[in-house]
Amino acid sequence: MSVFFQLAVTIVLAVGVSAGSIAYFRAVRTPRPPVGVFNGSDIFMMMGFVLALPYIYLTLPGAVLPVVLALVFAGGLSVGYQPVIGNGRLRWALIAVLIASVLVCHVAFGETAPPYWVANSVVVALIVVSATNLNVQGGMRLKNVAWFLLALTAYDAFFAWVVPLTQELSDAVQGYPYAPAAGLRIGEDLGAVVGMGDLLAYALFTTTAYKAYGTRGLRTGTALVTLFGAVAPVATLHLIAAVTDHAPTLVPAQVFFGPAAFLGYRYLRRSGPERRMADVPHRGTATPRGAAARPGLARGAATEPVR
Repeated sequence: MSVFFQLAVTIVLAVGVSAGSIAYFRAVRTPRPPVGVFNGSDIFMMMGFVLALPYIYLTLPGAVLPVVLALVFAGGLSVGYQPVIGNGRLRWALIAVLIASVLVCHVAFGETAPPYWVANSVVVALIVVSATNLNVQGGMRLKNVAWFLLALTAYDAFFAWVVPLTQELSDAVQGYPYAPAAGLRIGEDLGAVVGMGDLLAYALFTTTAYKAYGTRGLRTGTALVTLFGAVAPVATLHLIAAVTDHAPTLVPAQVFFGPAAFLGYRYLRRSGPERRMADVPHRGTATPRGAAARPGLARGAATEPVR
């Protein structure tokens, strides 16, 4: 039963967060930062940040770690949803409710209870959706994402199997609220957890594929996320357990998804160059609450071309 539970939860999270990122992409336009376009040096900087972040977390005292994570979550929500809720007081009030709900559920029910994981997963999913769109609408191309995920594959494999940094980070957040992951646990027997980094990888690839190649890119991204982001890691975990009679503590999902995403990019690029952000029509710009609508922008002003 656990394999079906893990498959169901992982697929719902991976595909659901990707779909949420697409919905945000189609309905909301984020302000473009004045940084030009993404290039190889930007990917290098992103990998440097990814490499440094776990070490920063591990150097923090245990009691400080959840405070830092809560502040990071709150900041990410504020930046990501400013285009949706322009009223700062209202936005921060809603963020405070979300952040507090995670802590209350953790204290009241415990870290293995469904209410805590539902509340934490909602916050993590919202952050991933906004972070994805800030990057994609800010100029990140499918080519950038494909190479980034390929580099992330090597990173995940090394720090999972050679230097167990990923497991150390997982152990460090045990017992504390604001886990950088989404999932669902029911007691000690049933559990399925997907890291925030993995969810961001799935959402980034699917959203950039949609931006670059429309419906064709969306279908390709969704299929790869489902098969190689959700099914392959879970199936491998249980297959190893069945063959060796010992369940591994960690199977890095990017080992499967990263190469598949890169091949997916190579497949899509055969149909032509990527669309730019300026070439992508959308259903309209969501007007921030508390702000007046700008002339000429209304929902339904443009329809998406079928590809």
